[in-house]
Amino acid sequence: ATLALQRQLLERDLPAIAEGVDSPRTLVYAVLKGRGNYLCRARLAGDPGDSPDEELPLGVVKGELEKQAGALRDWAHSTVTGDRDDYHEHVDARVWRAMSATGRECVGPSRCSFAEECFSEQAKSAAAGADIIVTNHALLALDTIDDAPLLPEHDILIVDEAHEFVARATSAATADLTVFGAERALRSARAIADDAKTDPFDEAITGLNRAIVGLGEDRKRLESLPDSLVAPLAALRDAGHLLMTEIGKDESVEAASRHRAASAVEEIHDVAGRLLAAADSDVIWSGGATSTGLHIAPLSVADEIADRLTEQQATVFTSATLTLGGGFEPLARELGLGRALEWSGVDVGSPFDYRKQGILYVAADLPKPGRDGLAPETLERMATLITAAGGRTLVLLSSWRAVDTAGEWLTEQELGDFPILIQRRGESVARLVSDFIADESSVLVGTMSLFQGVDVPGAACQCVIIDRIPFPRPDDPVLEARSRNVERAGGSGFAAVSLPRAALLLAQGAGRLIRTGTDRGVVAILDPRLASAGYRNFLLKSLPPFWATTNQATATDALARLTEGTAPAVVAAAASAG
Repeated sequence: ATLALQRQLLERDLPAIAEGVDSPRTLVYAVLKGRGNYLCRARLAGDPGDSPDEELPLGVVKGELEKQAGALRDWAHSTVTGDRDDYHEHVDARVWRAMSATGRECVGPSRCSFAEECFSEQAKSAAAGADIIVTNHALLALDTIDDAPLLPEHDILIVDEAHEFVARATSAATADLTVFGAERALRSARAIADDAKTDPFDEAITGLNRAIVGLGEDRKRLESLPDSLVAPLAALRDAGHLLMTEIGKDESVEAASRHRAASAVEEIHDVAGRLLAAADSDVIWSGGATSTGLHIAPLSVADEIADRLTEQQATVFTSATLTLGGGFEPLARELGLGRALEWSGVDVGSPFDYRKQGILYVAADLPKPGRDGLAPETLERMATLITAAGGRTLVLLSSWRAVDTAGEWLTEQELGDFPILIQRRGESVARLVSDFIADESSVLVGTMSLFQGVDVPGAACQCVIIDRIPFPRPDDPVLEARSRNVERAGGSGFAAVSLPRAALLLAQGAGRLIRTGTDRGVVAILDPRLASAGYRNFLLKSLPPFWATTNQATATDALARLTEGTAPAVVAAAASAG
């Protein structure tokens, strides 16, 4: 599910397994990702009329994007993998896309002059000869959703961090139609076709942009496709079809450039058609954080997942947080299990003694979280816990706004010599975590991407602070639609959708504390609802079975003893504190 877990498998777990397996030959393993994760040699070569630099939105960030593009080109000469995850500098998503090729855009090894040097093909070849293939949820989801198989044939499928797979499958099945994406396709087409052939597509984009702007900038779910969008979408679909045909006819242009231009237009054509043909089983919404657009996703992916799983000889779903509220049923339903498939759930326990190794402290006396952001009392409590822990704290917050507020406030306080590391949008999580591990007195402040997959054993992380129960945002269009669907059937959308999602994230966040049998520490949840709300038992049953308290002194005293090195077991410190 995450880069951190993938790296852990490749660098630690699989080497240990390979060494321990009694086999006459060495166990071979390889990583395989989607084509868009690798640099494209053909794009870097910049075929005439197909220069990736021309696809960058220049505007006010022209200089920065061009600088990133130049750095990527330099890296392409030295990298062995061309894998985005091996590039440790920040790169804007638009720059990476300009220098990579999706599966749709790729002409294929038989038609590409760079096939033998292709990073993606080299990875695919290595995977084909491996005993174990490590891939990510995104590629597995695409393999599940698409008709054409993307993964080699295999006997057994193991889905680690399986609690995330439904969300990744939904994301893989989601299509976006943005004005920027349509204009990007238009630029590709104009490098090949003349104005007479591209003008209808250009006019259709203008009409669609006008209609989308009329919906407003805020993200909103559309119960059905508004009449104002039907004609512009139909015009874009039809103009796209004609333009694809014209591009395909022009044999004077190199085949690879022609294919990429046609595929870019085809993508816009297909999404427009999908929006026009949307059914009750689809969710449509408008708006977005970075660009004007429309989006469509399936209400459920359970059937698709179940259908693909029936083709496997064996499938194992595994995660530390598969049981929610004490049972497997909530996630089993989302995965489509129990329909055409027999399944069994086994809780194999944990190698950790949570009650002796950790304390769950719920700050029952703090104000309930509200829309105004972090309360002053909550910030003060964070500071108290961090000071008691001597730094050594991972602060997990529910929003970027909270990260900015807490990061700025903690930096301004004179808490001691504790470096405050603050996650920034687009920043490498791996580098942040490495810095956190390197300095045991540091404090790492971040948001959702740090709730799972972060493995910091030992003294560097002896306190995990979570600001609030991480309920999904009320404006999440897919979750909102799923809740409405449950309510129409007479159920509770909150209990069926929002509560399980919050339980998953809360359990994952709390799971950052105890990573080995010798780890000790405190998980502090600064949300009083976990001590008083009617749904608290469901959440508590989803968490590791820590020794629980609402007494602030108990938590801070235990942390202080750990910092001083006088508490071999946290609960011993807690008991002495009352």
